[in-house]
Amino acid sequence: MLKKLLGGLFGGGGDAESSSAAAAEPVEYQGYLIVSEPVEQGGQYRVSGWIRKPGTDGEMREHRFERSDLVPGRDACDELMVRKAQVYIDQVGEEMFTPR
Repeated sequence: MLKKLLGGLFGGGGDAESSSAAAAEPVEYQGYLIVSEPVEQGGQYRVSGWIRKPGTDGEMREHRFERSDLVPGRDACDELMVRKAQVYIDQVGEEMFTPR
């Protein structure tokens, strides 16, 4: 049990208990596509996914969107992902694709 606790704190051994769920259907918002792809962890889902938008050259630009929120149900997680991504798009816009 102590090994499990320490592994969770330091990033080791967590692979057995977390896995990415299948991606949801994209949701369009102001020209962006929001794709929820939560990570299942111990019976809950972590808000995670992608924000995508076609560039002027036609190539798809994408930004990995991850949050610390854990939600007990997949549908609720998908809804929270979309809401949080919409707020992020409103606040950051095109700058999310700028390399740091």
